[in-house]
Amino acid sequence: MLRNLLWATSKHDVYLMQNYSAMHWSSLLRRGKEVLDVARPIIPTMKYPGSVSQSLSRVHISTMTVKDNLMVAGGFKGELICKYLDQDGVAYCSKLSADENAITNAVDLYDNSSGSMRVMTANNDAQVRIFDTVNFTCINKFSFPWSVNNTSVSPDGKSVAVLGDSADCFVADAQSGKVIGTLKGHLDYSFASAWHPDGQILATGNQDTTCRLWDIRNLLESVSVLKGRMGAIRGIRFTSDGRFMAMAEPADFVHIFDTRSDYAVGQEIDLFGEIAGISFSPDTEALFVGIADRTYGSLLEFDRRHFNHYNDSFL
Repeated sequence: MLRNLLWATSKHDVYLMQNYSAMHWSSLLRRGKEVLDVARPIIPTMKYPGSVSQSLSRVHISTMTVKDNLMVAGGFKGELICKYLDQDGVAYCSKLSADENAITNAVDLYDNSSGSMRVMTANNDAQVRIFDTVNFTCINKFSFPWSVNNTSVSPDGKSVAVLGDSADCFVADAQSGKVIGTLKGHLDYSFASAWHPDGQILATGNQDTTCRLWDIRNLLESVSVLKGRMGAIRGIRFTSDGRFMAMAEPADFVHIFDTRSDYAVGQEIDLFGEIAGISFSPDTEALFVGIADRTYGSLLEFDRRHFNHYNDSFL
């Protein structure tokens, strides 16, 4: 079940969960530092009109993301935690639902079509919630017919992929939540999605051990099906330049594809342990893989290889 517990904000800065601690790893200093302890009581530092922030304690983190100095994490009991990395304490925290099974399956930080940063949460209570990042009030909520396992917003902020306990996936309007397209082809529940930076290709990962690629201009059928080795596709990431796509299984295997080859050329990384998340560095030079195994828990860094070809020179 582990996924999305790791995020790289640069080639030298990685945030990851370790037991009940959110850690910052610096590859330059070769050491880690705790930035958030969720085993202890968490008391929000910011109070705003309309905010429903509340204290939390001993949160089991299920998912996390980091963007522009803001860390957002979700919990297995429906919690949401928002922390500015340059400030002490937690800015906002709360339980999103009283439902006992309202796991926060995914959190996303994105810029909407007007350029304002938003937090989007996907929960087992079949709700998708949107929060602003100024006072952390819930400004919108969308309901779907099944538990929502993952959402991802398109690069232009106008569309959102919604995946969950259904073989079908939705593409919805990010402002209204209205479904504008249904993706049919997967055989089981879906858990992961990612948009190519050009906004034309959407990748979806499923329990049926495949990742399907969809051309957003024609959603009638997928344009490609990429197969994993053994397990569900639990995490998908594109490099910021769109050149590579990585997809992770729950354990042991990460697959990388060259998008310029129409995803025909790839590399399989065979490792050992449960995969807690994958993340490319923003400069595309590194891929980080988190291993959550109690015995072999670790952070792996894979550097991008460059093949430089030089013409002969004549004097």
